[in-house]
Amino acid sequence: MLENLTQESEILLGISIPPDRLAALETYAGLLLEWNDRFNLTAIRDPDEIRVRHFLDSLSCLTVMPDPIGRVVDVGTGAGFPGLVLKIVRPEITLTLVESVEKKAGFCRLVADKLGLEVVTVMTDRAEALGRHPDHRAAYDWALARAVAAMPVLAEYLLPLVQVGGHVLAQKGAGGLEETRAAAGAVETLGGVMGTHREINLPGVPEPHTLLVFEKVSPTPDRYPRRVGIPSKRPL
Repeated sequence: MLENLTQESEILLGISIPPDRLAALETYAGLLLEWNDRFNLTAIRDPDEIRVRHFLDSLSCLTVMPDPIGRVVDVGTGAGFPGLVLKIVRPEITLTLVESVEKKAGFCRLVADKLGLEVVTVMTDRAEALGRHPDHRAAYDWALARAVAAMPVLAEYLLPLVQVGGHVLAQKGAGGLEETRAAAGAVETLGGVMGTHREINLPGVPEPHTLLVFEKVSPTPDRYPRRVGIPSKRPL
């Protein structure tokens, strides 16, 4: 199913996938197809699209995440993207997956168990609640999210979770940079500044994807994140 993934990853992203890690990704893809038949985890069901839109897209995050990556939280991970893919290829990552839908969180736990992935925590929770928990607030080196919310909302979800000096990575579509510029005030309020950005062209995907990185330069004020549901109803 993933025959072309190693070559695509090396050519497009400069990322090498060892054979044992590719085998783990194959197992992951098989489980995703099996569970999708019963639980509708993702809208993408074609094996080639899974390879490109889920796996290759997730791996693209590594192009802006220099080693050592450290402690990572993936918010709104769904069926484990990008977090589980990154963990498989970079097993040294300490990973927390956050997903509010229990069936999706359960699938992530199954994958981590089947693949014997260590130091992976899966939480059925909301980002707003996690950002106020003393074990998770300002506890991560990287906070990631893919297609979760508009940028002002996403910033309130993610920036409280990273320590000063840590980073937020948002995976967005072609308009991600303009969206980010419009959210500059919210990002600054939450203790962040815009860092690097990179466009990624995936094979067979018409529009580029954008990786947007923010650096946490000062502590997030205590009043953020606001209680569950408020960031999306009243974005900063």
